Amino acid sequence: MSRIGKSPITLPQGVEVKVNDNVVTVKGKLGELNQKLTSDITLKIEDGTLTVERPSDSKEHKAAHGLYRALISNMVEGVSKGYTKELELVGVGYRASNQGQKLDLALGFSHNIVLELAPEVKVETISEKGKNPIVKLTSHDKQLVGQVAAKIRSFRKPEPYKGKGVKFVGEVIRRKAGKSA
Repeated sequence: MSRIGKSPITLPQGVEVKVNDNVVTVKGKLGELNQKLTSDITLKIEDGTLTVERPSDSKEHKAAHGLYRALISNMVEGVSKGYTKELELVGVGYRASNQGQKLDLALGFSHNIVLELAPEVKVETISEKGKNPIVKLTSHDKQLVGQVAAKIRSFRKPEPYKGKGVKFVGEVIRRKAGKSA
């Protein structure tokens, strides 16, 4: 992980990074994120670049070095550009709709699944005739948008025979042959 940790993070215009009491705060046009660091890892901010440094070459310090560099890089990208995950509902009668932060999914169960989303995650549903419904999740927090997308996918994972279920857009499902006659 040390190769990842050594590379500097370029701070885009409008992104502000502050460190106090081992808590990194990254503020940008899309929001604000916080991350607690271990006491050993230090940050240096010099003319638009941020570098993460470790005190020694011990295994724990090397691992934490790469981890915190990746986390801070994701935070900087999140508050400047944001993250988007798209989920596709494959199956007859599978529907998705939203009212504000409530996502309503019809996934072939006897009842609809209603999911209340965090205010940081913006949800949008796209339903076009002849195409599968798409749920689009957008947020500045990479971890949160990934967790919400994984939760939605877990309601009905794609099955290997027909490919029905909730899958990520672009995800390739390994298919199996059915019964041979």
